[in-house]
Amino acid sequence: MPGKQLSVVVTRRLPDQIETRMKELFDVRLRDDDTVMSKAELTAALQDADVLVPSITDRIDAEVIKSAGERLKLIANFGAGTDHIDVDAARDAGIEVSNTPGVMTEDTADMTMALILAVVRRIPEGLAMMQAGDWEGWSPTGMLGGRIAGRRLGILGMGRIGQAVARRAAAFGMSVHYHNRRRLRPETEQELGATYWDSLDQMVARMDIISINCPHTPATFHLMNARRLKLMKPDAVIVNTSRGEVIDENALTRMLRAGEVAGAGLDVFEQGAQFNPRLRELSNVVLLPHMGSATREGRVEMGERVILNIHTFADGHKPPDLVVPEFL
Repeated sequence: MPGKQLSVVVTRRLPDQIETRMKELFDVRLRDDDTVMSKAELTAALQDADVLVPSITDRIDAEVIKSAGERLKLIANFGAGTDHIDVDAARDAGIEVSNTPGVMTEDTADMTMALILAVVRRIPEGLAMMQAGDWEGWSPTGMLGGRIAGRRLGILGMGRIGQAVARRAAAFGMSVHYHNRRRLRPETEQELGATYWDSLDQMVARMDIISINCPHTPATFHLMNARRLKLMKPDAVIVNTSRGEVIDENALTRMLRAGEVAGAGLDVFEQGAQFNPRLRELSNVVLLPHMGSATREGRVEMGERVILNIHTFADGHKPPDLVVPEFL
């Protein structure tokens, strides 16, 4: 199937150079604005498409897949996470799914460390004071935060991003601990200086900082539920740059308001943009608009991986980043 004959539908605006390259290679339909397609728009667009390029804001469920035209054979996701796509339904319909793993590793790990520093060192509070013109000068007891070095960091999810966070944390003098679905190889643990905890409960109860770096799956939904959040030390903080669904957001909000958790840094939320408004009222909470992978370099690399997956598929081969449901 020659690449220029492929009909490709892109659901969101991509970097200019990626859109330009797609125009050169494929019969591509791009978005004029950067709004989320409605379900009706998405269904209509898929009637004569060979390839769909969605992002995390698109819900590609079994109903959407079933309503697609017979030509649709590849969903080339712009992003690593695929929990917004019913991969099993796609496979049953003879549609392959690809993603862009590994591209956002370093950027997301950077943001994780930024959130840890922001919460523990009270950076947003200091910024707000300066912007409001309320600073009256240095004081020995003014704006006291905490020291990062020597703190115990518990990483929940030790994949690419979790390991990148571990390397950064070690450079800051932190003690690295982790819980993962599968234990790392001994040589990897030694390289990272990481201690494995088979019991997530025991790890959570002993850490100074918890970093969420696992994907959203049925098994990880509300993995940090109210019971487990209550195991955290009152002076501990939690940061999440992975998926909002991993934390019971309402339970965390109640505990933050009650002073049962010292602080939180959140880049993702359980209901997407519709997060608990009470979080905005708390000075010990840092909120970001899903910026973990938002670098110009990262977005271009993601687009290049999407193009590679489509081009390989067009040549009659399996996309290099093919998603296998059994491995999710």
